[in-house]
Amino acid sequence: MAIAKQRPFGAFCVAAAGSGEGKTTISLALMRALTRRGLTVQPFKCGPDYIDPSFHDFACRRKSRNLDDWMMGENEVKKSFAVNTSDADCAVIEGVMGLFDGAQPGQLQGSTANIALLTDTPVILAVNCRGMAGSIAATVKGYAEFCPRLRVIGVIANRTGSDSHADILRQALELAGLPPLLGHLPRNEAWKMPERHLGLVPFAENTLPDPWFEKLADAVEQYCDLDRIIELVQLPRPVVPTLTVRSPQARLAIALDEAFHFYYADNLDCLRRHGIETVPFSPLRDIALPPDIDGVYLGGGFPEMFAAELEGNESMRTALRDFHAAGNFIYAECGGFMYLSENITDATGATRKMCGLLPGRTTMNGRLRSLGYREARTVADTPFGPAGTTWRGHEFHWSDIEYTGTVMPLWHIAAADGRNLGGTGVRDHQLFASYIHLHFSSNPEATAGLADYLGGLRRCRTSTKCH
Repeated sequence: MAIAKQRPFGAFCVAAAGSGEGKTTISLALMRALTRRGLTVQPFKCGPDYIDPSFHDFACRRKSRNLDDWMMGENEVKKSFAVNTSDADCAVIEGVMGLFDGAQPGQLQGSTANIALLTDTPVILAVNCRGMAGSIAATVKGYAEFCPRLRVIGVIANRTGSDSHADILRQALELAGLPPLLGHLPRNEAWKMPERHLGLVPFAENTLPDPWFEKLADAVEQYCDLDRIIELVQLPRPVVPTLTVRSPQARLAIALDEAFHFYYADNLDCLRRHGIETVPFSPLRDIALPPDIDGVYLGGGFPEMFAAELEGNESMRTALRDFHAAGNFIYAECGGFMYLSENITDATGATRKMCGLLPGRTTMNGRLRSLGYREARTVADTPFGPAGTTWRGHEFHWSDIEYTGTVMPLWHIAAADGRNLGGTGVRDHQLFASYIHLHFSSNPEATAGLADYLGGLRRCRTSTKCH
């Protein structure tokens, strides 16, 4: 019997010396160029980022995934990479910060480099070469040789001044015996992406049209050797693990619109595998919660940018208050946490009413208030596990909440380096909220327990024995 030949597979990681070097632009350009050639491209983003993946989705016409070994653990990173590339022709991983920037100095955990090592993918180094000539060799030498286990296969120079400038850079790398210049992207202000306080403006609000992506792909075809890149990044196809999928046991309403869309795709998949059906709704536009639900999940986003619309949708705010008053489960993270407070005061000083389910007022500040990985332990027995149950996640916000009454904290948190950051969040009967964005893959057993808890609520709600 003839054995079917496995179709080719390629993967690579776009990394840089630091933020602002052009990783996102170069990644999007390569993603769209490869997709345009008829390849199925699976995009990934290193680290805890919700915004860049929204651009990946559009560039590839395929859902991007986050790979973060500090939050997910190494096995979950490998599993996500294998599962989500099983039907793809290639994978493009966009790095985070600098190539070797991890959760702590001197460690690779949480870095782009460690994701490349865990997925066994080669690295293409993006270098901002504006004002640079022969010095590119010193830069690339440092990154290519710092970790011998890492394979840096080439360089794409960003913000070059001309073809002759690119040729100088190419010669400098060749003469130094370093990974080759695989291409360059010239300076072009039209490729600059709109930003605000949490980074790029999310694609849902962005005005970048499809022709913008097409022009990036045109630039890759003109200035980069895409055929050589495809040849250099060929890899054995990852072995796909067997996943256990439980039958549906509960329905969880998920806030999903321009104001609330910070969800890791793997988080939602994790819930579904444990038997939780996710039902989207819009706090901006819907006047009622979805029917027949067993809980509500309000993720992060930008409620401060849509505060007037959220205030104006009084029907939804009333629906959430009634849902809570009836003893139902509500979980909120960051932007959702803000939405559940009494009000939000935005950067202009305007104050808008929110749900009033938490005794506190939220205020936007002119500077970053908290950023970093967080290890969160339950302070008391909750649906997230018995007291002391540990989860991992991330915190990134520019707002503060000032409590106007007594609250019981949900989490006791620590930073990645172990520093004690104290209690945080709120637990109030069946309402649980904080600034922490959890990654459910950090504790699959506790996620299964949360799913069982919601399933129990449903069974009780639909059984006459509980009434």
